[in-house]
Amino acid sequence: MLPSPSTTEAVDTDTRSQFEPEPQEPPVTEGEQRTVEIEDIGDQGDGITRVERGFVVIVSDTEQGERVTIEITDVRENVAFADVVERISYYD
Repeated sequence: MLPSPSTTEAVDTDTRSQFEPEPQEPPVTEGEQRTVEIEDIGDQGDGITRVERGFVVIVSDTEQGERVTIEITDVRENVAFADVVERISYYD
């Protein structure tokens, strides 16, 4: 015979859900422009930069270490995609 769940287990589940953080909105919006530095290159060859809270933005046609102004084109729950608007000289 299997034991039935106790009321303590049900209370623990309810308590746990009270302390789970609310899902946060992405820190970027479509159409937003930012100046960033490309930190890494992804498996597909696109540039990767991170903004607030470590949120990842994937930027096509960039190289690691490059500084660019980007425009956010698509925002998902945990990643955004952007295009280069301007390439910034290393000396600026």
